Amino acid sequence: MKQYGTDRIVRTLGHGVSRRTVLNRFASAGALATLTGAKGMTPTAALSGTATQSTPEGGVLMSQSTPTGASGAPTVVLVHGAFADASSWAAVIPMLQAAGVTVKAPANPLRSVSGDAAYIASVVNQIPGPVLLVGHSYGGVVISNAAPQATNVVGLVYVAAFIPDEGESLQGLAEQATDSQLAPALRPAQFPTGEGEEPAVELYIDEEMFHDVFCTDLPAAQAAAMAVSQRPGGAIGFGEPSGPVGWKTLPSWAVVATSDVTIGVTGERFMAERAGAEIVEVDASHVVTLSQPQAVNDVILQAVAAVS
Repeated sequence: MKQYGTDRIVRTLGHGVSRRTVLNRFASAGALATLTGAKGMTPTAALSGTATQSTPEGGVLMSQSTPTGASGAPTVVLVHGAFADASSWAAVIPMLQAAGVTVKAPANPLRSVSGDAAYIASVVNQIPGPVLLVGHSYGGVVISNAAPQATNVVGLVYVAAFIPDEGESLQGLAEQATDSQLAPALRPAQFPTGEGEEPAVELYIDEEMFHDVFCTDLPAAQAAAMAVSQRPGGAIGFGEPSGPVGWKTLPSWAVVATSDVTIGVTGERFMAERAGAEIVEVDASHVVTLSQPQAVNDVILQAVAAVS
């Protein structure tokens, strides 16, 4: 299993620090990692029953029967980020469906950039016709990397999202943000990686800080429920560099949440402008999909109309 991040965590915290002691040192260091972990298994196009191709490292999967030259209204695939699940799209999905849009919201594994992107690409490759990929938060990294692995992606929408360039890591992007409050709120935990292997590290947001750092414009009771049900992101691959990114060849849109202190609005603006995205700014926290779903819906429908 490729260990992208643990060695870098050790180097960051100082020489002589073992992987096993990273857990304690990682929290006190205020890690700037966000979301990735051990490289996952390559998914297969089991439902289609078609042959597949993979890279030598096994991280990329494409169905040989992937539709090409897709035209017509796209299926919208919504990809959630870390510290959340697909229910983060719960307020947006009914609006899109009411507009006649076909929607899918698969589970993002939240283990590694390459593994998560390969999984989402495999989902996309099994959808007939064109696909518009929409990513929230870390989901922006995933859709950027998944898009080049599919031939039917026609556009990208970033919602309060990371938008990496090729070779950039989440650590590097996080270090550029001056208005993010995420790092001090991250807490490490362990998860097993296999018999005889040392446990890996995953990160979650401190439950007491969750409301202020992640979703300050939601009711406290809703934030409390989200805090205890959050899905942590693997930390082993926080230094894993992004592969080729789809925004360099595909039209893109971006929702910038101006009250976002998770990524930070300065980082969101910079990445969206660099990607050449059509930008809409919304006064919302990081969870703009829940607090301002109409605004998110409007941008997605604009993108759907543009690529149809």
